[in-house]
Amino acid sequence: MKRVLIVEDEISIRESLVDLFASDEVAVVAAATLTEAKAALFSQLPIDLIVTDLRLGGNRDGGLQILAAAGLVMQQTPVIVLTAYPDEDNRHASERLNAAYFLEKPVDLSIISKLASDHGVSSALSPPYAPAAVAVD
Repeated sequence: MKRVLIVEDEISIRESLVDLFASDEVAVVAAATLTEAKAALFSQLPIDLIVTDLRLGGNRDGGLQILAAAGLVMQQTPVIVLTAYPDEDNRHASERLNAAYFLEKPVDLSIISKLASDHGVSSALSPPYAPAAVAVD
């Protein structure tokens, strides 16, 4: 089973992302705060993909702190950064902290789904491959 960490303080976006990934094949951990996200990162449970907002509540750099923490404990886990503030400083800081992707909100869920699929994580828009049943005579 794959595991996805969603870090988003806006409840409607967080719920949309949870709905996108939650399935029998993917367990989703949803965090609304930096504290919740760090607890998930340091829980020792493997995480296959992280999707994080850049700004979390009053923390302008909350997403950057998530990237830094992920770099300490989950160096190979791809991170998708979402932001409504796509300035070059944020982009460069995210790149320095090894964000796999830096996307401007609003983001079409199909884009996030495709990026997740590229890393082996299925979603409602890109379900896992299931071979067609073959009829036996």
